[in-house]
Amino acid sequence: MSLTDLASGFRDKEQLTRMRAVIHSCLADDRRQEECRYLMRFWWQLSMSYTEVSPEELRTHVGERKLAAVEALITAIRTSPERIDAWLDVIELEFPAILDRAYEAQSKSWDDEN
Repeated sequence: MSLTDLASGFRDKEQLTRMRAVIHSCLADDRRQEECRYLMRFWWQLSMSYTEVSPEELRTHVGERKLAAVEALITAIRTSPERIDAWLDVIELEFPAILDRAYEAQSKSWDDEN
């Protein structure tokens, strides 16, 4: 199954932007490089009409819990904008925002200097 139809499933650009922000901040953890790489390819796929990532690649490289979340999102996108809103509400509760390592290192460095 191709994921090239996903860009057309959003209510508007704002919903797409929010969706991409949630994937970036709540699912794509740079401490798990391989998983993060494929989640970010999926992030790109949401607004592309060509194949950036396949479902098989996601199944191979993304952990079970996050894969279930991504598959639920794909179903929501193909169902309705309201289902996307509901998915967003659940994901933001289940997956708190991830602070990336560079941010944490810079914050610690700043604290040590002051």
